[in-house]
Amino acid sequence: MPNLIDNLAQAISWASRKLGLETIDAFPPGHPHARTRWNRAYFDIPSDMAPDDIERTLCEAFANTPTVFAHIAHPTPRMQRTFAAIVESHMRKHPAHAATLGALLIAAYDSRHTIEMVPGLREALARTDGLDPVVRVQALLAWLSDNTAVIDV
Repeated sequence: MPNLIDNLAQAISWASRKLGLETIDAFPPGHPHARTRWNRAYFDIPSDMAPDDIERTLCEAFANTPTVFAHIAHPTPRMQRTFAAIVESHMRKHPAHAATLGALLIAAYDSRHTIEMVPGLREALARTDGLDPVVRVQALLAWLSDNTAVIDV
C-alpha cells in the first residue's frame, strides 16, 4: 500500500508542476543559468514558465522594486545589466539610493558563480576587495558611469 501512495503522490506532484500550479526557485536543470536562484517569497514564478519568460519576469520585478535584486543568487548577465541600468538611473535622480543598490550588485559578485555581465566588472570589483564598503560602492558607481554604453539594455 505505501508504494501505491508514493506513486500517486509523485504523479500528483508531476502533474502539478506541468500545469504550473507550483512555484519554482531556479531555471530548469541543464539551463545555462541553472545556478541562478531566487527566493519564492519574493518572486511567484510558475513551474510551467519558459526560461526566457522567467528571466523577463524577474527583470521586471526588480525594475519595479529594485531592492528585490538582493533575493536573487547568481543573477544572469541580462538581470545584472537591467539592474545596473536601474542603478545608473538612480545615480542621477536619487544618489543615496544608488549607493544602496550598488552594494547589492557588489554582493552578487561575492560568488565566483555569478557570470560577469560585461568584461572588466569583476576585475574592477576585485581591485576594491578589502576596502571600506562605501569606497567599494563609490568605485562601482564610478565604473558604471564610465561604462554606461556597455550596460545599456
